[in-house]
Amino acid sequence: MAHMPASSPLPDTYEFSADPDRIDVGRVHHLLAEHAYWAEGRTLEAQRAIVDASRNYGLYTRPDGEQIAYARAVTDGVTFAWLADVIVEPAHRGRRLGHALVDGILEDLDPLGLKRIVLKASAAGRPLYERAGWTPLEGPDDWMELRSR
Repeated sequence: MAHMPASSPLPDTYEFSADPDRIDVGRVHHLLAEHAYWAEGRTLEAQRAIVDASRNYGLYTRPDGEQIAYARAVTDGVTFAWLADVIVEPAHRGRRLGHALVDGILEDLDPLGLKRIVLKASAAGRPLYERAGWTPLEGPDDWMELRSR
């Protein structure tokens, strides 16, 4: 999958990282629990398991290294990835940091040659992703799901 060049340069006061050792799981859990409807009720224990099973990414402030954004990719590493839990601390929003985070993730995933990367965008996030080149799922009628009971 060819990735378009990064369109959202990261301001010098922030740093992107794909280093899993830098993820502050407690901070990520707090961000998601407080600011993400889709993570409502997620426990810290569940968040730890999610981090362990995903490729994790963060944005950090310079020079102190505070984590202010998070996202993860669930992938087989060959054909498919699901981008999930994209979140930016509210105090840092409005600076195109979400765009820069996603651009960094796509750049990191590019060498894998994935055929498809999907995400479930909220109504508020949809226009942001569309402006970055994301399109509605091709053939959504072909997709099925099995939800827990």
